[in-house]
Amino acid sequence: MDPTVQSDLDGQVALVTGATRGLGAAIADRLVALGATVYAGARSPEDVTDDDRRVVELDVTDDGDCAAAIDRIESESGRLDVLVNNAGVMGPDTALADTPVAEFDRVVETNFRGPVVLSRAALPLLLDREAPRIVNVASDMGQLNGPNDGGYPAYRMSKAALNGLTTTLDGDYGHRGLLVNAVCPGWTQTSMGGADAPRSVEEGADTPVWLCRFGPDSPSGLFWRDREPMEY
Repeated sequence: MDPTVQSDLDGQVALVTGATRGLGAAIADRLVALGATVYAGARSPEDVTDDDRRVVELDVTDDGDCAAAIDRIESESGRLDVLVNNAGVMGPDTALADTPVAEFDRVVETNFRGPVVLSRAALPLLLDREAPRIVNVASDMGQLNGPNDGGYPAYRMSKAALNGLTTTLDGDYGHRGLLVNAVCPGWTQTSMGGADAPRSVEEGADTPVWLCRFGPDSPSGLFWRDREPMEY
C-alpha cells in the first residue's frame, strides 16, 4: 500500500519527546516548518531555546509528567495529531551477563516503558482525529531478523520491545484509523551516535518526519528505514 503523504501540517498538533537536541530537535524543527504546532518534550525545559516550539516538561520515565503533558496539550490546543516517541538512551556496550540489572531497568524504562505510558495517555486525544499518527524511533539494532554481533543488550532488547509496541498499537487501534509505525533513522551524528556517524541529523530525521505526514489509509504497523519497509 502506498502512503498518502500530506504536503503540510497546517493546523495540526505534534508532541516530540527528547526534543532538546539531536534527532528530536531536528524532527521538531521540520514539523514546525510544515506548519504544525509542536510541543517539545524535555526533561529540562530550559534546554529548549527555540521560540517556534512550545516547551513541555516531560521525563518519559515519570508517569505524572506523561499525564501532565497530555493534559496541557488538551487544555491549550484541544487536539493531538502526531506523537513522536523519540527520547532514548543507549546503555553499556557489554555482554548480557556483564550488564547490571540497574542498567537494564534504566534503558528499558526510557526506551520502552516511557513510550507505552505516554502512548496510553495520548490515545484519547489521538483517536479523536482523522489519521492520527504515532512514530516510534527504533533501531535496526532491535531487529530480530537482522545481524547481531553482540553488545548493547539493554538497548537492543528495548528497541525490539518498542517494535512490539508498534505492532500491538496497530492491532488494537488500526481499525480506528491510528497510523503507528516504527523507524530506524540510521547511525546519525547525535550525542548518542557520536561525531563519526555517517549520517547527519537532518538525514536521520527525514523518514521520521515523512511518517508524521502520512494521511488516511496509509501503511501502519511497519518498520521503516529510508522510506522503505524493512523486516522486524
